[in-house]
Amino acid sequence: MTKSRDPVSKLHDAAVLWAVGYGSALDVVRAACDALVAGADGPSVAMLAGVSVRQADTELRNLLPAALDELGSPLYAENSEEAEVAALKVLASRALAGDLSSRELTDWAHRTFGHDRLPLAEPLAALDDQYDMLGYGPVGPSTAAVAALDTEVLTEARRILESAGSDRGGKD
Repeated sequence: MTKSRDPVSKLHDAAVLWAVGYGSALDVVRAACDALVAGADGPSVAMLAGVSVRQADTELRNLLPAALDELGSPLYAENSEEAEVAALKVLASRALAGDLSSRELTDWAHRTFGHDRLPLAEPLAALDDQYDMLGYGPVGPSTAAVAALDTEVLTEARRILESAGSDRGGKD
């Protein structure tokens, strides 16, 4: 399902998800290791890749900015709207690649942003409500109804990715 993505893009994604609290510092360090092994060389990337498991949470904030700068990848302030939009795009991309289910995408967007915090995510929150409604009643949801809703979610994921260009600094 997943088309292979380059390790620098994976490091970008890990950093974005960490910036919104969805990923861990250790995920970022592991992605830096993968980038280094794949040839994304530089002293800051090497320092980030060399962070111990126990020190990941405390060292990441100091090392990540320089490492991303070396790679030409943007750094997002933690919990900023820019980081939230970038994270939404990362997860929308994962849903389109088949690495995240449509239901998981809508559930995350709804829990994270609700209906009014991030306008770009609101349609996903509304679709999450529709998934919830499918579960009510004496008979479970039909396969066709779930498939139709999944298709709507993937259409919305495409719209999200097309909005305001790419947040990966041209590294798609």
